[in-house]
Order: sequence, then structure tokens, then C-alpha cells
Amino acid sequence: MSTMSWLQQKRLEYKPKIPRLLQDLNQVVFKELKKKKKCLDSLRPFFPKTWDQKPFGLEEVKSTKSSPLTVGVLFSGGPASGGHNVIAALLDGLKTIHPKSRLLGFLGGVEGLLQGSYKELQEKEVGFFRNQGGFDLLGTGRGKIETEEHLNKALKACQQQDLDGLVVIGGDDSNTNAAILAEYFLEKGCQTKVVGIPKTIDGDLRSEDIEISFGFDTACKTYSEIIGNIARDALSAQKYYHFIKLMGRSASHICLECALNVQPNLALIAEEKKSLEEIVKEIADLICLRFEKGKEYGVILIPEGLIEFIPEMQSLISQLNQLIQEGSSSFEKIVERLQDPHRNLFLTLPEKIQKQLLFDRDPHGNMKLAQIDTDELLIERVTQELKRRTSYKGKFSPQRHFLGYEGRACFPSNFDANYCYSLGLLASLAIRDGLTGVICSFQNLSSQSEEWRAKAVPIIELMRLEVRKGKEKPVIEKSLVDINGVCFVKYRHLKKLWAVEDHYRYPGPLQFFGDSSLIDSCPVILNK
Repeated sequence: MSTMSWLQQKRLEYKPKIPRLLQDLNQVVFKELKKKKKCLDSLRPFFPKTWDQKPFGLEEVKSTKSSPLTVGVLFSGGPASGGHNVIAALLDGLKTIHPKSRLLGFLGGVEGLLQGSYKELQEKEVGFFRNQGGFDLLGTGRGKIETEEHLNKALKACQQQDLDGLVVIGGDDSNTNAAILAEYFLEKGCQTKVVGIPKTIDGDLRSEDIEISFGFDTACKTYSEIIGNIARDALSAQKYYHFIKLMGRSASHICLECALNVQPNLALIAEEKKSLEEIVKEIADLICLRFEKGKEYGVILIPEGLIEFIPEMQSLISQLNQLIQEGSSSFEKIVERLQDPHRNLFLTLPEKIQKQLLFDRDPHGNMKLAQIDTDELLIERVTQELKRRTSYKGKFSPQRHFLGYEGRACFPSNFDANYCYSLGLLASLAIRDGLTGVICSFQNLSSQSEEWRAKAVPIIELMRLEVRKGKEKPVIEKSLVDINGVCFVKYRHLKKLWAVEDHYRYPGPLQFFGDSSLIDSCPVILNK
């Protein structure tokens, strides 16, 4: 009996649609573009060799380069749908450039690179992963390049395999690693060129040149199906308020995209930076208003990172981080050293959330936002607020949901399958043409894939300095929801209508067969 489902087998047959200029790799070359975004002067000491590089675009010129290439590739960070198509296209692209080219996959992310742990990727194995979800071909990890020892190990691994290029498939921290490696390799005279691929379901790796990261479309379509199902259940049972927390640590792009897809009664957008009191009042007002209309049910979306955007919570978290960095470890010592009004706020929080803010940290010292029960905090505060409102006679029955891992390793949507395959081909060309310290990107993504425009953008253009663990470090700046942008303005215009009337939409499951309008749609936030 085959271990592959019928859909797995059918998806293997899908041929990604790619931009016209990528249909014959030997007839295009990267050319330096005149226009360049000004990089911050403060970054120059960190990147003296790559600070002034320009972006590149593709031109229809016959390539004169056809030597065999040896390239390494790794996944970094959480899975995002489409990653395997990047690798499949990278292998196809390298073999097109020269049949004797080789592709080495580092196992387990950055750690595999540092340990020199890899396997050579052949079409027979890669073929089983085309248009499939997950990162299980190589595995992934959250390792970072942070020390001179790490840099030396990465350099040694690339030199031992005589790599012409290294492709890093990851998000903001991962592509920061790529920029640092590119600079270090140039400094040491290493031939390995480093190229980044924009990956994160959160959608916060965006810029003027990077319209969206891969995996976002699939994740949002998956979450939207589930939210639509819950909305239909709410409308059927008519007795529950569903508080749905959505993945997205540092930005509310997922929350906004799903809101535009499903039209819930309320979507909290963290970037509005409302106070806890304002948020609680907004939810309580909604519940009271709907009660007056005879409705005691509803759907409310909450971004995972909301708590860090609430001004008073942001200030509290900042002081907690400082106390922990200074060595305060026990609950009693931290509370004793907290200054008002932070102390008063902290003591009013549920004990469970107090402990989550203090002790649930990842290896890098960051709070595990996915594990902080922001929805529980809001439900508790809203319950208290409704009790204070003597005019409210309804029954408030909240239900909690968290949508996170469900969206990270799905079959990629056609958009992500096409996008990722195009990114992989572009990466093979970038290495062939000797580009380093760049990230692959496409513009015009809301159009047919044949019309997408390719670029290779200096990663340093996306960066700024940020204080981490007491030191200034170069990092890629996360892109937040623009509250003056077209998509948010559209949501703000419609939210009052959605609050009272039930305009729920039901996107249903991801579709791979049928009318183009069903199977080839791009993220809503790209349709401006």
C-alpha cells in the first residue's frame, strides 16, 4: 500500500507557473540597477564590504557562464509552505546551468551548517517533495550565527565542500545570518556566495522590493477556512463568543488577511497600539451592542503579538526583561524591584500570565508569545467589565482557540508553489552570476506569475541596528501593518458593519483543481 495519499501523488504532477524571463535560464543575466535605497550609515562598520552594493535585475541577454556549480542550501526557522519547491527549483536551475552541478542540503538548519552535516540532493529524492508541505526533506532549526566561532565553523564547512554558493531559506533572523556570512566570507577571501530567500508565515519580512514572504498565503488560507467553520458554528449555535488567537509574533498581517477573508465581528490589529482598557471596552461594547440586537455570539480575532503592542504592557515587559537580564530570577525579587505603575499592573494580571511573562522564555531570552494566554486575559477583563455594566443582562459564554502550527506545513497553495519555485530558480541565477549578500524577490505578485518582475536586493537595505542583550546588533527590521495603508483602511471602513450584522464569509479548504479564480488567487493584502 502506498504511503502517499491521492492528493500527495496528484500534487507531485503540478508544474509551477513561472515568470516569462525564467523560462530559459541561459538567456538571462543579472545586471546591476542604478537605483539603490540608501542604507543606514550606522551599518557601515558592520558591513564594510557589502554596504554600498546595488540591487540587480534580470535582463534578456545570453549568459556566457556554464561551469558546474556546487551549492549548499538550508532551511532556517519555522516551516512555511512551499520551501521544498525552492529546493526543487534550485536543483533544476543548477542542472540547467550545467548538468554536473551539485546541490548539498545541510541538515537541521544552521546547526547542520556549523557541524558540516549534509547530504547531496538528487532528483530521485527531491522529486517526492515537489509541491509538498513542510521542511522534512532537510529539517530545520532556530540556530543563529552569533560568535566568531560560529563564523569560523560556517566558513570551514563551505570551504571543505568547495561551495560556490549557499542559499539560506528563512525569515528575518535567518537572512540577517545570510548577510553576516556574506560579509565574513568576503573578508576571508572565500568564494562562497550567500543568497537569501524570504520565508515566514507571519508576513513581516516585507519591504518596498519584497511584497510578501512565502508561506503566508497558504497559512492564511488554512486559518481562514477554520475561522469560517467556527463562524458558521457560531451562527448555528448562537450562544458562544469565539476568541481566536492567530500566529504572528511581531505583526498583525495574518490577522488582517484572515479578517478580510472571513469578515468576523472584530479583529484586533496590534499596530493600533490601543491600551488594555480601550481593547476591553471595545469588546464589551461589541457584546452589549449585539445583545441589544438579540445576538449572544460572535467571532473575535486576536494577533499572537498583541500583548507586546499594548503600551502599558510593552512598558512592563521592557522592565521585566531588564530585571531578568540583571540577574533577578525569583518571582519575589522581581516583584519587589518592579516600579509603579508596572508593579500595580503586574499584580492585577492572572497568576498564570504573570508566570508566562517571567519564566516562559526561548533560548534567546524572548518571551514565548504563542504560550501567553492573551485571549484568556481579555476574556477575564471583559467578564469583569460586563459585570460592572448593570444594563447588560446577557450571558457571556467565551470559547478559546489558537491557530498556529496548523498553517505552517500544509500543501502549498498554487500561489506559494509558483512563488517558491520561481525564487529557487532566481537563487540559482544569483549564484551563477556571482551575487552575494542579496535576497531574492519578485514584484507585481498580484498579477499572473508570467508577469512577475525579478530582483536580487541587498539584504543590508532591510536592516537597522537594534539593542539585543545590551549590545547594538544589525537586524532585519520587521514590517508591521500600515494603519494608513489601503488594506487596513478598508477593514476599518467595514468593521462597524461586521460588528452588528453577520457578514461571515466561508472560504472553505484550499483548492488545487478547477477554475483559476479558485486555485490561483494571491493574498488579499496584495490586491491594492
